[in-house]
Amino acid sequence: MKPPFPEYDPKREDPKPIPNADGVEPPNLFDEGGDDDEVAQISRLRDVPFRMLVPNLITLGAICSGLTSIRLAWEDRYELAIVAIVFAAILDALDGRVARFLKSSSSFGEQLDSLADFVNFGVAPALVLYLWTLNQMSSLGWVVALVFAICGCLRLARFNVMLDDPDRPGWQVDFFTGVPAPAGALLVLLPVYMGQLGLERSMAVTVFSACYMLFAGFLMVSNFPTWSFKRVGGRVSRGMVLPVMLGLILVIVILFSYPFMVLTSFAILYLITIPLSYRDWARREAAETVKAVDVPEA
Repeated sequence: MKPPFPEYDPKREDPKPIPNADGVEPPNLFDEGGDDDEVAQISRLRDVPFRMLVPNLITLGAICSGLTSIRLAWEDRYELAIVAIVFAAILDALDGRVARFLKSSSSFGEQLDSLADFVNFGVAPALVLYLWTLNQMSSLGWVVALVFAICGCLRLARFNVMLDDPDRPGWQVDFFTGVPAPAGALLVLLPVYMGQLGLERSMAVTVFSACYMLFAGFLMVSNFPTWSFKRVGGRVSRGMVLPVMLGLILVIVILFSYPFMVLTSFAILYLITIPLSYRDWARREAAETVKAVDVPEA
């Protein structure tokens, strides 16, 4: 049987194919006569600017912080575990803004951010609260922790598939559908905050924590409109610059001095804002309906 390719002759210098060869010579993509500028451009297209990596590095740092909170809770260092989850929430708020500022948003970054939110605000707080008190309920406490983690996963999945309606009113940008994952994670840790303030881990506290965790998970997957606070801090008038700066500094100082008291207050205040945000949504929706009725048809 004749071989499909000619035999290799090391003494042959002619780069052309041997006559009467049955094989087909592959094309020379990078011959000596090619355009060097085109080759260099292809090489440059394969390089990734460092600014594209910065938001992803922030997101990976948030994942590390969330996973570290689980380890700290396993070691009964709940104070540091809460700090790690709060730090992950701060990084989660930064990565998107940094991506928009550097113009380095990408589909890869969006998917990575979604996975980070599930780990940091679905799995980590569930395990921290389980290790703090729900483990006293044995398998039932574990089921409650699983339900909260699944609610966090469903919340993120719904957020990813929701498409922006170009015809929706502009005021709806001020609202989320349900409690966002970072806020839900900080809400569900309210019993741990109170534990750091002196609340003992009794069976009554365990039952309350289980019911409260289910309630927090329900808020994340619910359709309740909640304020997004996206437009807060967008622009500050000149006369309010100094008061705002002093107010932020005061909040930071109080947070570092009385962290768990501040986190407890924030959690309770956020729960109070949920019915207020629902009332605001209903009022704006009614005004929009009246406006649509009053507009005469063309």
